[in-house]
Amino acid sequence: MSSWNLPFSYEFEGREVRYGIQGEGVPVVLVHGTPWSSFNLRHLIKGLSSYYKVYYFDLLGYGSSDKSEADVSLGIQNRLLDSLIDYWQIEKPFIVGHDFGGTTVFRNHILDKRDFYKIVVIDPVALSPWGSPFFKHIEKYEMAFSAVPDYIHLAIVEAYIKTAAHQKLNQTTIDGILAPWCGVQGKSAFYRQIAQADSKFTDDFQEKFNEVRSPVLILWGEEDTWIPCKQGNELQRKIENSKLVTIPNAGHLVIEEKPEILVQEILKFFQS
Repeated sequence: MSSWNLPFSYEFEGREVRYGIQGEGVPVVLVHGTPWSSFNLRHLIKGLSSYYKVYYFDLLGYGSSDKSEADVSLGIQNRLLDSLIDYWQIEKPFIVGHDFGGTTVFRNHILDKRDFYKIVVIDPVALSPWGSPFFKHIEKYEMAFSAVPDYIHLAIVEAYIKTAAHQKLNQTTIDGILAPWCGVQGKSAFYRQIAQADSKFTDDFQEKFNEVRSPVLILWGEEDTWIPCKQGNELQRKIENSKLVTIPNAGHLVIEEKPEILVQEILKFFQS
């Protein structure tokens, strides 16, 4: 399927986390969401690494990182991010988070008090309540879903990810998204991360947006059906030093649909 590989390994609480670094200069950290992996950040990595030193990784339970039967909730991902930044020995980097990656960035900044020079969030899961009926169904029947035949599992995942995009995804992109969720371990990991998703992890910082200490750029696909664009407007109102830019003709998977526009907006924001 996908030939996407992360060359480096880091051990976090006894679990392997895979990561990569590209470019030179001021550090930028990229954080992916669900059910994605760093593979889906490849266009941003390519565009930003011409100007910055870009750090990227697969969250616990995702991509090529550890998929053991353990905690993969949003409650552990911000601690992982915090630990990685210390390990990389970078201070006050720029940071970009998509979907759950945006949640992880906010949790790390607000709850862990990690400072960032500037923050970019792309269609983030940031305002409670959230979680589709699909999420709720899997939470209730996780073991049953994990036991379905592989061909049914892959059909479920493919149908699901296609709803995140406004435009048709090409087969290379679909294969790259599916690759980490293949096999017995990948199949269980897919349903595990959904079953462990919970609005309590955004409730933790819901009333604390006034504690955001960095300038924030909010980017949102105008045709996002997973998290409607109106949430971007609400989030922008809650964060004092923030700006919202909406991306036309793109859905929740705007990182695949309109990466060139995202790179332009991110560079403009970082360099302003």
